[in-house]
Amino acid sequence: MAGSTLRPNGTGFERLTDRRGRGDGATSRESAVGWRWRFASRGDGSRSNGGTSANEERRTAKLARLEAVLFVADGPLAPRKLAQHALVADAAEVHRLIERLNAGYDRTGSAFRVEQVSTGWQLLTRPEFAPWLERLHQRKSELRLSPPALETLAIIAHRQPITRADIEAIRGVQSTEMLKQLMERGLVKIAGEDESLGRPYLYGTTRQFLELFGLQSLEDLPR
Repeated sequence: MAGSTLRPNGTGFERLTDRRGRGDGATSRESAVGWRWRFASRGDGSRSNGGTSANEERRTAKLARLEAVLFVADGPLAPRKLAQHALVADAAEVHRLIERLNAGYDRTGSAFRVEQVSTGWQLLTRPEFAPWLERLHQRKSELRLSPPALETLAIIAHRQPITRADIEAIRGVQSTEMLKQLMERGLVKIAGEDESLGRPYLYGTTRQFLELFGLQSLEDLPR
């Protein structure tokens, strides 16, 4: 409405009025045209919406840079790498900023959280959104494991380092092809050689295995 204005009236709801000149030199008339919620700043730096500090709502440059780096990263980044890319002092400050980010995400009910995965940190969606996101975006083929492959991977994850003969003794079937598939997908690697006769290879899981399954370490595996 032409000429409408918000009148300062403390904090909370305030009247939206219409001021128009009468054209005859008289003072303008004023009529109520509605109400609007006004977030007025106070002298103590808080807002009228529950007294939330303005500093808590506003992202600092460091916090914004860190959030941007986490957003565009293809995978988890170690604290030292995060500090380098976000122009932050050190890993300790990275941890403090991540705590602030997560506190903000929790407070606003965000779909995101920064989680520790393997030896780094990654911006992830919350678990409750996984079913919907799987329908929206088809899962990558490398995450689709057949039951025999998943069984082989579970044995390696829990018993590593382990030889092929020991894997086959547990499964009861030949496992060469399963090992080949898991190694091609970057989930399993050769972790050394056994001291037994013939020095057979030992197999273990990779860092990519931890990242794809959202684990900080092998200690997080279900028992």
